Amino acid sequence: MNLKEEISSCVKMYTKDLFSYTIPKVHRKEVAEDLVQDTFLSAYQSYKNYKGKSNVKTWLFSILKHKIADYYRSKYKQDIEVDFDTFFDDNHRWKSEYRPKDWGNEKELLDDPKFSQTLQDCFKKLPVKWSSAVQMKYLEEHDADTICSQLEITKSNFWQITHRAKIHLRNCLEMKWFKQ
Repeated sequence: MNLKEEISSCVKMYTKDLFSYTIPKVHRKEVAEDLVQDTFLSAYQSYKNYKGKSNVKTWLFSILKHKIADYYRSKYKQDIEVDFDTFFDDNHRWKSEYRPKDWGNEKELLDDPKFSQTLQDCFKKLPVKWSSAVQMKYLEEHDADTICSQLEITKSNFWQITHRAKIHLRNCLEMKWFKQ
């Protein structure tokens, strides 16, 4: 069997497993598909280095894990940095111009389809890891340990990410919804 046939065989046998592993890590179908495709491309390009010390599936998963890590590293570099001094005074209290506004009855807001769409639009503006962390915590109600494990981050990073994401979501909603 030549290299092209071997890789084609691997694609047929392992795509579903690789995709199933990736989707909970990145929470976006298109990104998961791209990462799996990149995994097979890398496997094809580096097949001559494969020594057979592990089975092919293990080798592919190893490549995929590196691809996921690279994806988050590149996203992390793109993350918007929040200058917390902008929002808080020297006593760590909200500055008056940035103090959260009263949004009224949250239950009514969540029942409003237009608000839900605006919230989804604001989520899309967040870096992927931030969005994933907040959705897993507040919408899917996962605990911090589970989220940290799935996103491969530390607990302190998780709390920092969720705090920053909440500030960005609040600002986005106040600009797009409450200032209408």
